Amino acid sequence: MMLSNTDIERLERLGHDRQKFVQYDRHGFARLKNRRGLCVFYDVEKCRCQTYGHRPLGCQIYPVIYSEQEGIVVDDLCPMQDTVSKIELKREGKKLVELLQRIDNEAHARVVESVRREK
Repeated sequence: MMLSNTDIERLERLGHDRQKFVQYDRHGFARLKNRRGLCVFYDVEKCRCQTYGHRPLGCQIYPVIYSEQEGIVVDDLCPMQDTVSKIELKREGKKLVELLQRIDNEAHARVVESVRREK
C-alpha cells in the first residue's frame, strides 16, 4: 500500500517507528512494509489490522483501486467487491485520484531533495 506523508505522520503519532513500517523505493514512493507477505500492521492471531481506526487513506478507500488498464475500479480480488455501489465507487474514486496525485507529488519532492543533497 502506498503512503502519503499524512499517513506516515498519523502512524508516527500513534508511536510507530517510521523505520519499521515505511519502505521507500528508488522513485521516492513510500509504501507499507510487508512481513511474510502481509502488511506489518496485520495481526495474524486476531485476523485484523492493528491500526484500523488510523489506517492509511488507501486502506480506507479499498477495495476501490486504480488500474492502468481500466482506471478507477473495484478490486476483483476483494471478497466484498459486490458491496460497492456506483455512487460509492465514484465518491471513493475521486478521493483515490486526489490521494495518488498527492503521493506522486510527494515522491517527486523526495527525489528532488535526494538529488539536491547529493550535490
